[in-house]
Amino acid sequence: MHTFLNLFFHELRILAIAAPTYIASSIFLFLMGGIYWLALLQAASGLMSFTPVQAWFRLFPLPLFFIVPLLTMRSFAEERRIGTLGALFSTPVYPSQVVLAKFSAVYVLYLALWLVAMLFPVLGWFFLKDLYDDPRLLSLPTLVGGGLFIATSSMLYVAIGIFTSSLTRNTLVAALLTFCTLFLLVIMGFLLQQIPFETYSWTEFLKKPADYLDTFRNLDLFLRGIVDTSSLFFFSSGTLLVLGLTIISVESKT
Repeated sequence: MHTFLNLFFHELRILAIAAPTYIASSIFLFLMGGIYWLALLQAASGLMSFTPVQAWFRLFPLPLFFIVPLLTMRSFAEERRIGTLGALFSTPVYPSQVVLAKFSAVYVLYLALWLVAMLFPVLGWFFLKDLYDDPRLLSLPTLVGGGLFIATSSMLYVAIGIFTSSLTRNTLVAALLTFCTLFLLVIMGFLLQQIPFETYSWTEFLKKPADYLDTFRNLDLFLRGIVDTSSLFFFSSGTLLVLGLTIISVESKT
C-alpha cells in the first residue's frame, strides 16, 4: 500500500505540471459551461423536452471524447518513449501497482473536473431562482444521479485510455486509439438498439447486451434517480477487465 500511495502521488504531481492537463481542464470547463448555458437558453424558449441539468448530462460524450484521451495519452506512451518506464521497473514495484496508480491519478483528476463543472447548475439555480420560479431548474436527485453515473462510467473510460497508452510509444496514436474506442463504446449501444429484435427471433439474445451497452439508457435511469445495479456491474467489471489487460500489456513489454 505504501508503494502504491507513493506512485499515486507521484502520478498526481506529473499531471499537475503537465501542459496537456491544463489544456484538457480548460477545454472541459469551457465546454461544460457553454453546454449548460445553451441548455438554459433552449429550456427558456420551450424547445426542449429535458430539464437543463438532464440535457447537460446527456451531452457528456462531447468533452469525454477529447478530455480522457488528453489526460491518459502520456500515461505509458510518453514514459516508454523517453525510457523512464524501464528505469521505474528496475525498482521493487509491480506492474499492477504502476497501472493502478496511473489509473487512480487520472480518475481522481477527471472526477475533480466534473465536481467543479457541477457548480454550473448550482450557480445557475442560485442566480436565476428569483427570475424563474421553476423547480426543474435544479433537481437534486437528477444532479446526484448524473454525478453517480459519471463517477461509475468514468472508471471504464479512463481505464480504456490507460490501456491504449500502454500499447504504443506515440502519445498521439494513444490519444487517437482512445478517442475511437470511446466513440465506438458510447455509440455501439445506440446502434444495437436500432435492431428490430421483435421482428427477428434469432436476434433476441442480443437484447440484453444491447441494454447493457446503451449508454444513454443507463444515463437516463440514473437521472431519474434509479440506480441500475446491472449498469454498475457492467462498468465495474469492464474496468477490472481492461485494467487486467493493461497489466498484461505492460508486463509483456518490460
